[in-house]
Amino acid sequence: MTKQLILFCDFDGTITEKDNIVDIMREFSPQGWEEIVKDILDQRKTIRTGVGELFSLIPSSQKEQITQFVLEKANIRAGFQDFVTFTEEQGIKLLITSGGIDFFIHPMLEHYGLLDRIYCNSARFDDPTIQITWPNACDEHCDVDCGMCKTSIIRSYPTDQYYKVVIGDSITDLAGAKIADHTIARSFLKQKCEELGLPYSSFETFHDVIDTLKRLQQEVHPHSL
Repeated sequence: MTKQLILFCDFDGTITEKDNIVDIMREFSPQGWEEIVKDILDQRKTIRTGVGELFSLIPSSQKEQITQFVLEKANIRAGFQDFVTFTEEQGIKLLITSGGIDFFIHPMLEHYGLLDRIYCNSARFDDPTIQITWPNACDEHCDVDCGMCKTSIIRSYPTDQYYKVVIGDSITDLAGAKIADHTIARSFLKQKCEELGLPYSSFETFHDVIDTLKRLQQEVHPHSL
């Protein structure tokens, strides 16, 4: 049986050029945010705990300001529209798997027709400060307390049916890269794939991603192109 190509694509720092959560914290600068980010990066706090704490520092009344800030400041990486079109034309399954939050991811990706393919965290604004909710929890194989568990989503697609490709840039994509068939990486994730000997290709734009997918298609489906 021929396997179907499936892509698990990160959002912050991958689809967008920078990490939106860090940019939001820098812009709105709630007291204590820098220490929490440092604790997450140094793995003293889980991503779920840390991200929840970060947003709980910001008043719910600033929802619209934050959304507007991201829409204005976050640059979509070059070639993304061509990449989305390519996956649709080639019948490649594309999922967006992000540790970001729905209230700024959905407005940014609505134009691309991807809203039904996004796995991310959600937010509530009925308390004085923003409360993050976690609809994509870890399965029984993960005890990292991810918040948005990328590996659980990857595992939900049977290995005998799918050729799994992770596209990402950071620590939140590393566990997924370890169980994927191939990783398309930049920045920190590229460095870790190299260190750990994981199969990967590098990218800077989504045109690079398309080139890699064409090559992978030839390997998975030798007569498809």
